[in-house]
Parts: sequence; structure tokens; C-alpha cells
Amino acid sequence: MAKWTDKDERQYDHIRDRALESGKSEDEAEEVAARTVNKQRRKEGRTPNKTTQGTGNPNSRLEERTVEELRNLASARDIKGRSKMDKAELVEALRKT
Repeated sequence: MAKWTDKDERQYDHIRDRALESGKSEDEAEEVAARTVNKQRRKEGRTPNKTTQGTGNPNSRLEERTVEELRNLASARDIKGRSKMDKAELVEALRKT
């Protein structure tokens, strides 16, 4: 993963400081700042979008995987209507294929 640039660091510091001024704790302010900078980096393609990649551990049960992982697996199997399915429906559809 690429390192943060000087601009990323400045943006992080600015967002953290603003969050502290608004009354957030140090931990909360740092988390908000890091998430914001990392989101921008993902949008610019400078870091992978981990929240939408992968289908989970192939050795784990379907029920133990996240909805995103199940949707990605359903996409790979070309299951129609997957975006409107809840977790239980995804598990059922995946078991049928």
C-alpha cells in the first residue's frame, strides 16, 4: 500500500484538529481524520477498496461471512437480484448454486 503523501498528512491534521475543536475525544478525532483521508485515497485509486473486495475465507461457513462478501460471491456466480437480498437470502441463493 502506498504511503501517505505530505498533503494527506496535512489533511489528516486539519480534520483531526477540527474534530477536536468540535468536542470529539482524541481517539474519535483521529479515527474520523484517518477514515476521511483513506476514503479520499480510495476514491483516487491510491489504495485498494478493502470493503468491497473479496468473498471471505473459503473455509468459513456462509453465515459467518459479511453481506458484502456474500454479495461479491453471488456476483462471481452471476446470481440475479443479489443487490436486493438480505444475508439469509444470499446464503440460500448461494447454497442453491
